[in-house]
Amino acid sequence: MTWHQTIIVGNLGSDPELRYLQSGAAVCSFNVAVNESWTDRQSNERHDKTTWYRVSAWNQLGETCNQYLAKGRQVMIIGTVEARGYVNNAGEAAASLELRARDVRFLGGRDGATSGGRGDSGNFAPPPDDVGDIPF
Repeated sequence: MTWHQTIIVGNLGSDPELRYLQSGAAVCSFNVAVNESWTDRQSNERHDKTTWYRVSAWNQLGETCNQYLAKGRQVMIIGTVEARGYVNNAGEAAASLELRARDVRFLGGRDGATSGGRGDSGNFAPPPDDVGDIPF
């Protein structure tokens, strides 16, 4: 079995769009901008780069994303990515990155708390205080 995952943290570029397929499956689509900054060591010049991902979240995860996400909201997404080639409006070859979400975490809430929508059920608890006593 071949399996890979991609993790991104970025901000929504637009409000999510929810639709239902004929099968009844919910699909929520939205764009996420991932920003990267660095300074060139030789010229000391600062560089910025933005990479856009087209994200799709399915079923209950998609409905949750549609309910709680909005343009500008910061998210962390774990899923599988695929590059797709296309011809843009100027007739030039281009590519898009499409990420099928398996887990979405909503970051930067109103009170600074984080919340999340998961493709599976489960919450993570902090480790116990006596973790140093585990004999392995």
